[in-house]
Amino acid sequence: MTTEQRRIIVIGIGAGDPDHLTLGAVKALQRAEVFFIVGKGRDKSSLTDLRRRMLDEHARVPHRVVELEDPSRDRSPLGLSDYTRGVDDWRTRRADIFENAMLDEMTADETGAFLVWGDPTLYDSTLGILADIGARGSVSPSVEVVPGISSVSSLVARHRVPLNQVGRPVHITPARRMFDVGQNDDGDIVVMLDANESFTQIEGDHVWIYWGAYLGTPDELLVSGPLSEVADRIRQLRVDARERHGWIMDTYLLRIVEPQAEHAASETP
Repeated sequence: MTTEQRRIIVIGIGAGDPDHLTLGAVKALQRAEVFFIVGKGRDKSSLTDLRRRMLDEHARVPHRVVELEDPSRDRSPLGLSDYTRGVDDWRTRRADIFENAMLDEMTADETGAFLVWGDPTLYDSTLGILADIGARGSVSPSVEVVPGISSVSSLVARHRVPLNQVGRPVHITPARRMFDVGQNDDGDIVVMLDANESFTQIEGDHVWIYWGAYLGTPDELLVSGPLSEVADRIRQLRVDARERHGWIMDTYLLRIVEPQAEHAASETP
């Protein structure tokens, strides 16, 4: 079997603010001829539009844009084994789409690029899927990674707080594993992919939350304060935002704040 060679740049484009493109990302955009944009359906067409605007401003001329439809995925609550099987199935179908696109939509002499929200190395599947494709043998992607500003960095910057406290670790976890991490009670917790508002299950007088949604976009929402005081407000904002946009992307930092360090809750809807 002949293995086709493809040059691929995986470019982190930040959490949503076009100004968060790094100089490295801009230079990478100018080196690629074919851009693969993974769409999330009509409800999230604004995400596709934003990436196209970035390309219009920074990419080389001419270039081609290939839109790929993200395969559906069951996101209902499941046990760990069912969840893992569901993710594996979704990644396999995604790999099929990526592989066919690299074979059909670009040549070995061209450079292709995937535009990835945030940073490609943090809770994104693109690098793993490209590695899976390479293991199949029909396409051998030569992958270059350009890091980006992650949603985590954007979150703490917008709240004007450091990510870590002195001498303490930071745990980054999907919501479904949050309580496993929380048993350690050593350090702060950044929670991602929380579709079920797991923060409402946390108790404690000195637990603060720094929450953000649609970070870096005109629809950005920010709330911070004692979790016991602002949890209901965050829940309502999530409901309103989902009704308005049809989707929501949010993340938050949980931190134990000593009484003398507490300050007023804040919100910037």
